Amino acid sequence: MKQKSVLQMLVIAAFACSAIGIQAPAAAAETWPEKPVTLVVPYSAGGPTDVVARMLAIPMAKSLGQPVVVENTVGAGGTIAPARVARAAPNGYTILIHHMGMATAPALYKKLPYDPLKDFEYIGQVLDVPMTLLSRKDFPANNLQELLSYVKANKDKVSLANAGIGAVSQLCGLLFTSQIGVDLTTVPYKGAGPALNDLMGGQVDLLCDQTTQTVPVIKDGNRVKVFGVTTPKRLPSLPDLPTLDEQGLKGFDVRVWHGVYAPKGTPKPVIDKLNVALRAALQDDMVKRRIAELSSEIVPMDKVTPEALRTHLASEVEKWGKVIRAAGIQGE
Repeated sequence: MKQKSVLQMLVIAAFACSAIGIQAPAAAAETWPEKPVTLVVPYSAGGPTDVVARMLAIPMAKSLGQPVVVENTVGAGGTIAPARVARAAPNGYTILIHHMGMATAPALYKKLPYDPLKDFEYIGQVLDVPMTLLSRKDFPANNLQELLSYVKANKDKVSLANAGIGAVSQLCGLLFTSQIGVDLTTVPYKGAGPALNDLMGGQVDLLCDQTTQTVPVIKDGNRVKVFGVTTPKRLPSLPDLPTLDEQGLKGFDVRVWHGVYAPKGTPKPVIDKLNVALRAALQDDMVKRRIAELSSEIVPMDKVTPEALRTHLASEVEKWGKVIRAAGIQGE
C-alpha cells in the first residue's frame, strides 16, 4: 500500500508540474510586454519601409505601454533582417516589418536562411504604397514619351538605380525595362534612401521608388523629374501626375504591400496584443493623415489580421515566383 501511495504522489506531482508548465506562458503573456519591443526594418533609415515603421512605432508603443524601438538591419537585399527575426526568441520582443520582398525572396535567392511561410507568426497587413518613376532633375527627357525615345537611343548610357537585389525598386525597374524592351545598366544600393540621394545628386539617371519617399521630393518641384505613377489610378496628392498605364504602358501596375511578423512559436496571446496595437496605430489620426500625405492607403481592417496576412503572403509568393523565374534574375 505504501508503495502504491508513493506512486500516486509521483503521478500527481508530474501532472502538477505539467500544469504549471502550461500556465507559465499564459501568465507571462498576461503581463507582456514588460520591456521595449524592437521593430526590425530590413532597409536603411530614411527609406520607405523605415518611414512606415517609424510612423507606427509611437502609437503602437502607446497601446502596448512600452517603447517600440525601430532598428534598421540592412544587407543582402533585405534578407538579413528576416533571418534575424526568425532566429529571435519567440517572445514578442523582436518583430519584423517587411514589404512584398517577403514574398519575392524565395524565388530571388537559392539559399534563403529562412522560410517566409514556415518560420514566422503573422500579425497583420499594414498598407499599400504606389510607386513613381523618377529621373535626375537635368535628365534630357521631360515626359514619358521623350524618356522612352531617349532610353531606346542611349540605352548603354542610361543608369537605373534600385535599393538592392530583391527590393521593390528592382522589381519595378525590371517590369519597366521588360515592358519597353530595353536593358539598362542597373546600379544597386543598400536601401532606397541612398539611391534617391544619388538620384538627386545626379550620380544616377532613373529610379522607380515608393511614394512614401518620393512624394515630398516631387512636391519640392526642382529636385527630380517625375514621369508617372505605377498604379492604374492617379494619386490624390498629385492629381496632375498621369499614370504610366494611361501614357501607353498598358497594364503597368506595381504597388507595395507591407506586413508585420513575429518569430514562429510566439504565443497567441502575445500575437493578439501586437495585432491590437497595430490596428490601433493604423486608426491613429496622425498616422492616417501622414499616410494620406504620402499617397499610400491603409488596408481595410479585415486585412489587418494574422489570417489575412498568411493568405496574402502565400498568394504573393506564388505570383512573384513565376515572374522572377521567368526573368531569370535569381541571385546566390
